[in-house]
Amino acid sequence: MRLRDIREDNDLTQKALADYLHIRQNTYSQYENAQRQLPVDVLIRLAAFYHTSTDYLLGLTDEPTPYPLSKRKTEPPA
Repeated sequence: MRLRDIREDNDLTQKALADYLHIRQNTYSQYENAQRQLPVDVLIRLAAFYHTSTDYLLGLTDEPTPYPLSKRKTEPPA
């Protein structure tokens, strides 16, 4: 995963990200070090925070540009 690299590239501390996610700093550290599995909801929030895709954060693509949002996400309910 690219969590540490993208955090450092944005000059952020683990504490700052942990505060944003409403978790403890050591929990965030465990995510970065792959000692704890990253929950999907946290992964999605981090992708939104960094304006990138979850695939990029997971190292599945080298393209940091996020995908276009689904119409289901952008259209108001009928």
